[in-house]
Amino acid sequence: MLPEPEPIQLTFLGGAGTVTGSKILLKTKRHQVLIDCGMFQGLKQLRLLNWQKLPLNPDELDAIILTHGHLDHCGYLPVFAKNGYNGPIHSTHPTRDITRIILNDSARIQMEDAEEANRGGYSIHKPAKPLYNLDDVARTMPLFETHNYGEWVILNEDVKFCFRNSGHILGSAIVEVKCQGRHFVFSGDIGQRLPLLMDPPFCPREADYVIMESTYGDRLHGETSPYHELQEIVEHTYEKGGTLVIPSFAVERAQELLLILNTLREEKSIPALPVYLDSPMGIDVTDLYLTYHEWHNLTRAECETMMRNVHMIRNYEHTQHVLDTHGPKIVIAGSGMVTGGRVLYYLERLLGDARNTVLLVGFQAPGTRGNLLRSGADEIKIHGEYYKVRAEVRQISTMSAHGDQADLLWWLQQFKQKPQHVFLNHGEAQASEALRMKIKDSLKLPVTIAEMGTTYYL
Repeated sequence: MLPEPEPIQLTFLGGAGTVTGSKILLKTKRHQVLIDCGMFQGLKQLRLLNWQKLPLNPDELDAIILTHGHLDHCGYLPVFAKNGYNGPIHSTHPTRDITRIILNDSARIQMEDAEEANRGGYSIHKPAKPLYNLDDVARTMPLFETHNYGEWVILNEDVKFCFRNSGHILGSAIVEVKCQGRHFVFSGDIGQRLPLLMDPPFCPREADYVIMESTYGDRLHGETSPYHELQEIVEHTYEKGGTLVIPSFAVERAQELLLILNTLREEKSIPALPVYLDSPMGIDVTDLYLTYHEWHNLTRAECETMMRNVHMIRNYEHTQHVLDTHGPKIVIAGSGMVTGGRVLYYLERLLGDARNTVLLVGFQAPGTRGNLLRSGADEIKIHGEYYKVRAEVRQISTMSAHGDQADLLWWLQQFKQKPQHVFLNHGEAQASEALRMKIKDSLKLPVTIAEMGTTYYL
């Protein structure tokens, strides 16, 4: 009689009941591996979790496996490095380079925000301080070990893993893990079935356990083309004589916007307005699309076209010049949820004018300024001051880098061997519950919504 297999522990240390702070601990009797190491964002009670004692001892970790380079998946890495983690961080090649850009930007923003809060005296902390700084990021980056899609990596006698394209952003990955005879699939963030820039997500054929995101588990993106939606909004703002301000994520979304705007401009479907990309991080990531052109579905020539007719703004002096420029224009600036970055300076100046339009083009987590704008707030607080919202606020959902409910169900249906169990994470409660019911009713699979801090024995 064969001995019973040792239980494997799966603990959700973040990204459960929320879309931020993704961290999943896979633990055997001998080894511990962390899937993602994200920062909490949004509501204050979530952001405060970033300052709590680490949920595990970094010295006891064998490795960290990173699905992609968004802050909610990689933004906590410097905290681990700062607290003694010295093991490998495994990722794809583009993810390492995107993570470097993201973490340096995050550290700079935190340092600048702390300095400004101390100068203005509006922080409750005395003194305000960053969660980590540029030195902590510099300590983190040498730990990276990078891999191609489809390459199986042996971590130890218990665990091996492989990255697969998730169709979300450049270099993003689904992670297949084989551990003590059991097969896990961690979805990371799954893109739409037909993404604008990326190849469609890889569909694994089998797994015992699937750990799956549920960001848009309760909604459909709709059939409207983002080209048509953006064309209408640009024309409408131009007719008002205003400025179109687009708070944008630096990774994927900014590049999609550049591609669509340049296509519309070359087709003469929109006026030849000046377009500004005011995001040093967005500019650096756009350059990576040329470096890694084999990792997405655009040719090198198409990448170069995407960057045509765009004014790249790297320093704050040029930001001031754009702010002082009169007449209709289009400004793409970070951050995507309006939590920080250059877009705040544009909103301070432009929110109070009804001729202007603020266009939201991605998920807006509860507690962020972007979510307040989406919800119709009359005013928002920036740098300690309140600003009236008189500008028109619009939203496009069809540009999302996340699959909707139909995309997520389609992806799960591709498994030829039904999983023993599905765990849902990376979603607000309503989205996760809606997807749970759909999976249970349509696919007849056992499914659990992961709970923060809960350990599951498999």
